[in-house]
Amino acid sequence: MSGAVDLSSLKQPPAAPDGAAPGGDYAVGEADFETKVLRRSVQVPVVVALFSQRSPGSVELVRTLERLVVEDGGAWALATVEAESNMRIAQALQVQGIPTVVAIAGGRPLADFEGAQPEPQVRQWLNAVIDAVAGKLPGDEGEAQPEPEDPRFTAAEEALERGDLAGAEAAYEEIIAAEPGNEEAKAALRQLRFLARAQSIPDSIVATADADPANVDAALDAADVEMLNQRPEASFDRLIALIKRTAGDDRTKARTRLLELFELFDAAEPFVVAARRKLAAALY
Repeated sequence: MSGAVDLSSLKQPPAAPDGAAPGGDYAVGEADFETKVLRRSVQVPVVVALFSQRSPGSVELVRTLERLVVEDGGAWALATVEAESNMRIAQALQVQGIPTVVAIAGGRPLADFEGAQPEPQVRQWLNAVIDAVAGKLPGDEGEAQPEPEDPRFTAAEEALERGDLAGAEAAYEEIIAAEPGNEEAKAALRQLRFLARAQSIPDSIVATADADPANVDAALDAADVEMLNQRPEASFDRLIALIKRTAGDDRTKARTRLLELFELFDAAEPFVVAARRKLAAALY
C-alpha cells in the first residue's frame, strides 16, 4: 500500500473550459500517480491538488490552479486527485482535510497547505515552491533517466488491469521463483493475495463480528474489510483484541493474520510500530 513511483514527461494541456469537470485534463489516479507525479517531479515540481466534487471551495481552488499552471508555462506541473475515489493517495500524503495541496519535488513532499485560498496567496505559495527547487532537481540537468520498465512486472500489471488476478499472481510468482530476493515482487504478491481474499467479503461482516466476539472467523474477515476500507488501525486493534481473548489455534490464526497485514506496509509506518507494541503487550 506504499511504494515508489515512476516518471515521464508530461505535456501541459490547456485550461479546462468553463463548465468542464474540474481537474479533468490534469486528473491523476492510483494507476498513474507514479508516472505523472513522482517521476515527473524529478524534472519540475508537481502540485498535487486533492479535492472533492462535493466541495465548492475545493473545486474553485482546482480552477485557480488550472489557470495558473497555464500562465507559468511549464515551470511546474499540476496533478488533480479526486480524493474520495483515490483514498490510498490521500492516505499516503497524510491528508487531513479537503482541499489539500501538496508540492512534490524529487519524489518527496516539499510543501503543502490545506483549505481553499484566494488566488494571490496561491500564487505566492507557488512562487516559493518554484524558487525553492530552482536548479536543484536532477532533471534540470538531464541527469535523471527513467529506469526501463521490467517486462515481467508489466505483464503482471496488465493482467491486473484486465481483472485477471490469477494471471497476475502467476506472473509475480514467476519473478520470485527466478529472483527469490526480489522484494518488489514479494510486496506486490502479498497485496494481490490480500485483495483477492478481502474483496469478496461483504462489509456487513463488521457488524456480525461486533455482535458475536466469540466468532473468530468473522473477526478475521472483519479485520480484512477494515483494512480494505483504509482503516488499518481499526483492523490491527480488532485482531490484537482477538489475540488477547483467545488461546491455542484460534490465537495462532489471529496472530498469523495480523502479521500478514503488517507486511502490507512499510515496517517504519508509525501505526505499524504502535500496533507491534500492542501485539507484544498482548502476547507477553
